[in-house]
Amino acid sequence: KMTQQMRDLQLAQARKPPGPSSPNAAKRLYRNLSGKFRVNYTSFDEGSLVGRGEKEKLRKSYLFQSNAALFEAVELQDLDRVQEMLKHYSPEELDLNTPNSEGLLPLDIAIMTNNAPIARALLQAGAKESPHFVSLESRSLHLSTLVREAEQRVNELMAQVVNEAPNADCSEKEKQLKAWEWRFRLYKRMKAGFEHARVPDAPSSVQLSVASSSSLQVTFWEPLSVNSAVVTKYKVEWSCSPTFSPLLGEAVIDKLKDLHFTIQGLVSGTAYHVRVSAYNMKGWGPPQASMPPFAIPSNWREYDGRAPRRRGQAEALDHLLGQVKTVHQHCICHEPCKNQPQSRKHSVSKSLKHLFHPGSKFLKTLKRGLYLTAIFYKDDNILVTHEDQIPVVEIDDTYSCLLMQDFLWLTKVSCMWDEILWLRQCVTVSQSSCSCILQTRFKMLLAISQMQGLLGIQDLGQVFFEPIKDKQGNILIVTLKEVKTNQTFESVRWVPICKLQTSRKSVSSPEEPTALDTLLISIQDKLAYHQRSSHALSPGLYLGYLKLCSAVDQIRVLVPEQLPNILCHVKIRSNPNISREEWEWLQKMASVEEPVPTEPETDRSQNPLFQELQVAIKELMTLVNIPLQEAKDFRLYSQEVLDFGDQVSFLLLLPPSDDVCTAPGQNNPYTPRSGFLTLPLQIFELGEER
Repeated sequence: KMTQQMRDLQLAQARKPPGPSSPNAAKRLYRNLSGKFRVNYTSFDEGSLVGRGEKEKLRKSYLFQSNAALFEAVELQDLDRVQEMLKHYSPEELDLNTPNSEGLLPLDIAIMTNNAPIARALLQAGAKESPHFVSLESRSLHLSTLVREAEQRVNELMAQVVNEAPNADCSEKEKQLKAWEWRFRLYKRMKAGFEHARVPDAPSSVQLSVASSSSLQVTFWEPLSVNSAVVTKYKVEWSCSPTFSPLLGEAVIDKLKDLHFTIQGLVSGTAYHVRVSAYNMKGWGPPQASMPPFAIPSNWREYDGRAPRRRGQAEALDHLLGQVKTVHQHCICHEPCKNQPQSRKHSVSKSLKHLFHPGSKFLKTLKRGLYLTAIFYKDDNILVTHEDQIPVVEIDDTYSCLLMQDFLWLTKVSCMWDEILWLRQCVTVSQSSCSCILQTRFKMLLAISQMQGLLGIQDLGQVFFEPIKDKQGNILIVTLKEVKTNQTFESVRWVPICKLQTSRKSVSSPEEPTALDTLLISIQDKLAYHQRSSHALSPGLYLGYLKLCSAVDQIRVLVPEQLPNILCHVKIRSNPNISREEWEWLQKMASVEEPVPTEPETDRSQNPLFQELQVAIKELMTLVNIPLQEAKDFRLYSQEVLDFGDQVSFLLLLPPSDDVCTAPGQNNPYTPRSGFLTLPLQIFELGEER
């Protein structure tokens, strides 16, 4: 029987030219709602609402209308409108899996009218089939009942229209008749779609890979033919027997956004067979066996029982730091310190001008020396002082050149911004040795404390990988920090970066810009570097290229500009795990000193890793501008797989031993194309840890 909701809908039909269409009121309903899909309910004038109860009532009214509009959009096969509603409403707000008065869900209508695009959109949003259809017989009976009731209603209304004289009631009856005729055709189309459908074919392909020592990854693709019915779920089965008897386990996947499944809790070293079958409204189709036919859960570490390299390292370092603190905690200067005023102690060698500036403050100009600046940014805004200057403090006004070792030491200090006061106290105790290095580093710590005190911020962020130098003898060390929340500060304020760049009056010539002018000119590049250096790789196995170049005081490593915290790389596959069998093959290849696989070989065509490496090496050589024939002398690093957590791992591709590191003055015949830079090795290591 049709509910009052259905009858109300019939009475609301508008004029429309005759033809096989849906009731106009339904069309008008979801079309008029389209402008409201983008409205946030909190945007209504709350003063016009009596209270929370009325606001909630209004919200439920909109949700009810959107639910009805979704049904009508699916019935009209309006894919754009369905996608718009799924984008602006959550499945819960749409009541996506709540049956209507006819016991149908939007997905039922889509699959029984064989509208694959709408059905897929609904499935990806989490739509399910009606729970009323527990069997083929129940679905067939339900559809027959809907068709019969709709036909009966059409006949009744037709008799009334024919027998009654033309009047207002007759005109309304004609509208209802058109509405029921349209619904009658819809139900017949759904019934025919169900009767003509057959069970789906087997999935077109099923790939099996080893995910860990206790799990397997199953990836599958939809059938080539779904036989007039959309696939709504899949079933993964596994067994130790190729006949799948007995069956060890099965899993039904009804969330079809990604067609893959991880089988957990398996026994390492045991072979498992896997198959996958598809389901539509006619039932389960035949299973498709995986390729390869079976897989053995394992990990490359099982080859020689090697423990993870970094296991316990963080704990050991924390313990070591605790021991150092314990040794120093009884010193007089290591007593717990309260927040001390950020005033600098100037040596006798300082000029008399400091006598007239008892308090610390930010600098406006640079006058030959070593300085520290902190860049805090949010979106397109940057923190500046009340004089519209980037925060700058002095480290040392007698420092003519920055030694790389001092700079690299400061980058390590950036991992301990909260420990600056303690580090200052440690260096203070050690100053009795009058070491120039300690004096310089103490001044660095003093400048950091001053910056923290003036800003009221402890974490100054990440040190940019190289200081800015100018011809006037200034050296500017830059730290970068992105602020995620809307914060206000006493001594600084937010201004747009473009406004700062245009309003600053340069005191230098374009030919010889000061370090501050250079910073402003290149600030967008530095912010881009900082954002990219925090990006993470997607899960998978990667092939990295290790290329170093040395100078007098440092070693630098080649990295891509788009991801400067990672070596030059290409993705081999989405599965990060290297199985024991794959690692054994790599060890065998390394033991006979075979060249890296750049050309296909018939006897190895069945080895998936071999094929994946061939593709990856060609792609990587193209990326770094090295002719493929030169890669024949390259080697795969066979001592270990570099694991970065549980989701990312690397195999390393190394040039010949004489070419791994380019010495000073040595020409590199193959220069990478644009899009690369070289970082100091210590900076790269810190970025990798972050």
